[in-house]
Amino acid sequence: MTMVVSERAVAMSTQTWTVAEAKAKFSEVVEKARLSGPQTITKNGRPAVVVVSAEEWDRKTHRPGKLAAFFAESPLRGSGLKAPRKKRGLRAIDL
Repeated sequence: MTMVVSERAVAMSTQTWTVAEAKAKFSEVVEKARLSGPQTITKNGRPAVVVVSAEEWDRKTHRPGKLAAFFAESPLRGSGLKAPRKKRGLRAIDL
């Protein structure tokens, strides 16, 4: 039986490692993050960190354009849309 797996499915497969496993097989964790997608590392049975490739990190953290340009190019600019604001005064803060 031949199984065909899409490239996207392989690229997004995630594996979970304990800290001890990740420490012992760090090179493998890094390689799988580069080739297969994010690798979750658990501590005391709970997700602690995720190892991702540098490419994925750049893709997730890069913001295209500036916020001011985004608002300037909005189709709502000049539409006369008004968003009412309620003035409630200062909020109480517990110290």
